[in-house]
Amino acid sequence: MSSAKTFPVATPAKFASIGSPYFGIMLAVMAVVLILSNIGASKGVAVGPIITDGGFFLFPLAYILGDVISEVYGFKVARKAIVTSFALSVFASLCYWIIIALPGFDDDFGTAKQASLEGALGPVPQIVLASLLAFFAGQTINSWILVKMKERTGEKSLWARLMGSSGAGEFVDTLIFCSIAASVIGINDAASFVNYVLVGFVYKTLVEFAFVPVTSHAIGWVKRREPSYGA
Repeated sequence: MSSAKTFPVATPAKFASIGSPYFGIMLAVMAVVLILSNIGASKGVAVGPIITDGGFFLFPLAYILGDVISEVYGFKVARKAIVTSFALSVFASLCYWIIIALPGFDDDFGTAKQASLEGALGPVPQIVLASLLAFFAGQTINSWILVKMKERTGEKSLWARLMGSSGAGEFVDTLIFCSIAASVIGINDAASFVNYVLVGFVYKTLVEFAFVPVTSHAIGWVKRREPSYGA
């Protein structure tokens, strides 16, 4: 009688094709979140000893959406979502530049409004560059790891895929973004920079970990409604 143990075979990885409205909705939300995050990131925020920026509460949502898209549609579709979101973000930045450059009213009110626009939207191009490089690298790593883990485990261990991919992606994203954007929001000394990087990484990662049950539920909801999932 054989004493060899048998292990359950993982269900093959399944992915949906882009044929329903769900991908389009998630892509639109991801792009809007990214654009708003870039605007918010131009403001430095200090809460006690914690140093961050005004986009801190929005950016994790973009990663959560990236996780849902990667899990349901696969790496190629996730990469398309990343590139599209950034193309729209660059377009928004170009629009800000044109709006600022247009001649305005020269009365006191017009001058004050011009100064406000320059102060709020002027730094955005550098923020967009930081976000472009950081989000592209971080989201690509996040999506690639998640999909590769799914190819090995199939439909099992979703929580492990979400948590494992998020940590790597968020670290790369935060380091690149903070290195480029720190000077724009007024962070110029080493101690504040380290604080900015560590707070950003820990905060974003903890938020993603905390939202794993919500992300898992959202993924399950989309999978059940995608006619082509696993087809």
